Amino acid sequence: MDDCMSGDEDFYDSDHLESDLHSHDIIENEEADLRWAAPKGSSTKVITKESLLVAQREDLKRVMDLLSLREHHARTLLIHHRWDVEKLLAVLVEKGKASLFSDAGVPVNEDTGSSLSFPSKVKCCICREEVSADTATKMNCGHCFCNECWTRHFIVKINEGQSRRIRCMAHECNAICDESVVRNLVSKEHPDLAEKFDRFLLESYIEDNKMVKWCPSTPHCGNAIRVEEDEFCEVECACGLQFCFSCLSEAHSPCSCLMWELWAKKCRDESETVNWKPCPKCHIPVEKNGGCNLVTCICGQAFCWLCGGATGRDHTSSRIAGHSCGHYKEDKANKTEWATGDLYRYMHYHNRYKAHTDSFKLETKLKETVLKKVSISEEGDSRLRDFSWVTNGLYRLFRSRRVLSYSYPFAFYMFGDELFRDEMNSQEREIKQPLFEYQQQQLEAYVEKLSKNLEEPFDKYPDAKVMEIRSQVINLSVIIDNLCKKIKCEAKADSKLKGR
Repeated sequence: MDDCMSGDEDFYDSDHLESDLHSHDIIENEEADLRWAAPKGSSTKVITKESLLVAQREDLKRVMDLLSLREHHARTLLIHHRWDVEKLLAVLVEKGKASLFSDAGVPVNEDTGSSLSFPSKVKCCICREEVSADTATKMNCGHCFCNECWTRHFIVKINEGQSRRIRCMAHECNAICDESVVRNLVSKEHPDLAEKFDRFLLESYIEDNKMVKWCPSTPHCGNAIRVEEDEFCEVECACGLQFCFSCLSEAHSPCSCLMWELWAKKCRDESETVNWKPCPKCHIPVEKNGGCNLVTCICGQAFCWLCGGATGRDHTSSRIAGHSCGHYKEDKANKTEWATGDLYRYMHYHNRYKAHTDSFKLETKLKETVLKKVSISEEGDSRLRDFSWVTNGLYRLFRSRRVLSYSYPFAFYMFGDELFRDEMNSQEREIKQPLFEYQQQQLEAYVEKLSKNLEEPFDKYPDAKVMEIRSQVINLSVIIDNLCKKIKCEAKADSKLKGR
């Protein structure tokens, strides 16, 4: 993990920020903007309804050519191995062709006779009726039953959702029925079920494939995402939704899936508790009923709603005089029966998580306003015509705000006792927690500055001023990108190290 964090030199400070933003050394020409394509992480591919069949046929053809198989046998093998061609080939090498086929339900020695030429009469072992040979069907495994029994069997299995692996009716026969026979017999009586059968076979490429998943958008966009390498990654669909490929929740890095699941549950369980906080003087629960973060208890004590610390009354719209908070500090004196230390910790991290989540929602609404300013600028008298730095800056703002928001639940679990009590000792925590919080503060400062720059009325500014804002937005975006990568890289390394 040498490219994640190697020491203090990887951190930015406030002096570094100002010098970076007032220089043109980071990005000084238009060509550098081309580096701003949305990062994909693991290689991904969006599969639309139109391209689903093509994507499926690519894997089918590979197996058909390699093993000289017909399409339905290749599909049976791939469904059995969850469309993992590499795993299928590994089993072939390790166990051999006979074992590969029999485990998946593909006949090793295929009986190619699909219809009976003799005798003229056949006794069906299911219904015990003697039927003519042209009303009976023999499967590749060699078992023969009347078409009426086959059809009833297929209809039941399709309605039960087992279309992808309909087995032969013979006792202890593991063979998968030929899909062309299923389709032909079912379509004669129930064309709608035959269509359903075909749809299930097609969608098996997504349903049974661990490297392909439906986009969880609501309403559903109809797309799926395929990843080529890491199935534990965040992806973006063509519809614009970003989500975790592993758990299909909203993108939640640097939190692991387990952390996000626990945090979401905790937020639901504590939804009422966070509306109240104990007064630092008398410990009576106080409810916040306004927007200001300076609240006053009935005993007269003023305190900060974010951290719960006692303060004076002087304040502005953005800060309380003589007070600052950001790091979590455990205050054992404030632990009462009503508010335990864990509750104080939770409220500390939850308040900051929610503050950045709310900012993310507000900044999403900002997009329309900013794009309108871009449109005005492009139609105006300005000689500047390329405003891609604005849309790229917006993308970086949304992405970094989300990372910043989820960094608080990550810190809650990473440096708490719920998950890592036995894995991280106090000395290790004392080293890692301040470094992580320092990164949070730096990222927060850059994100707020980027947000402020994008809110500027650049459509009313002269070209020189617009170029100055452009330089600030581009440089901030590069710095923010680096910080987000460092935070997520360290978080991923720690989570893997601790097995969470």
